[in-house]
Amino acid sequence: MAMTGQLLDEVIFDVVNESEAQVEALLGCDLLYYFGELRTFHIAYVRSAVEKMAARADKRDVIGICLTTPGGQAEAVEKMVEIVRYHYNQVYFIVTREAMSAGTIFCMSGDRIFMDYSSSLGPIDPQVPDREQKVLVPALGYLDKIAELIDKSQTDTISPAEFAILQAQDLAMIRFYEQARELSINLLKQWLTRYKFKDWTHHRTTNPGELVTDAEKERRAEEIASLLSDNKHWHSHGRMIGMGTLRNLMRLDIDDFGEDPKKRNAIRRYSDTLSDYLVRHQTQFYIYNRNI
Repeated sequence: MAMTGQLLDEVIFDVVNESEAQVEALLGCDLLYYFGELRTFHIAYVRSAVEKMAARADKRDVIGICLTTPGGQAEAVEKMVEIVRYHYNQVYFIVTREAMSAGTIFCMSGDRIFMDYSSSLGPIDPQVPDREQKVLVPALGYLDKIAELIDKSQTDTISPAEFAILQAQDLAMIRFYEQARELSINLLKQWLTRYKFKDWTHHRTTNPGELVTDAEKERRAEEIASLLSDNKHWHSHGRMIGMGTLRNLMRLDIDDFGEDPKKRNAIRRYSDTLSDYLVRHQTQFYIYNRNI
């Protein structure tokens, strides 16, 4: 049975490696698969993988990151972006399933984002470690509830139980949550303006043909960051935001890999084969490229 399992793994990774090479050729990039949370203790793994890929003689100028993540820490994403950008001039993100919260921030640092109708990004509700540093908890819902209790206290409509809850809050933790929110918004605005909007030089709908100014890029980035961080608009930390909403509501330029059958088949074969394999083995975190 052990040999049967080993042979099955070999067959699976033969499919993965073949598909990876196809995706790289179709998109013109080196491909890195990232599965799991975006945590600070994963930074070293990203550095090691990217350095090995960048050291190859046939290295391309572009890296494509096939990302599946429930989210993570904005601080980890910031460092990962620095690492990837140090070695590659352009960065593509390929989202076949979901890249939520910090994963959405990560994607906004890319030059291009590839999705299809079934892919999802999410609100940028920052996730922060709990008191025991074991699990990540969303911060915006917490801050919204504190703001609600403060409003009630100012209008004398707060109940004794709610007042006791408010009194028990750790001010340092509240400020930590606020800083996480501010960092998430600032990173998204900075990266959209610097990378995603760098080729947005002329208006296509409003005042077609007119030059796009830096101020207009910054204003658009501000609008997108504000909407993605608006907990009251999305109502849920886990809300899945599809390609249509990103294009129509936020006016983000998203590449639909589903429009090209060759790209769709190669990307899904690659991502689905690896993702299903990792889920079956209950793997929480995994980085892959056939050359590392």
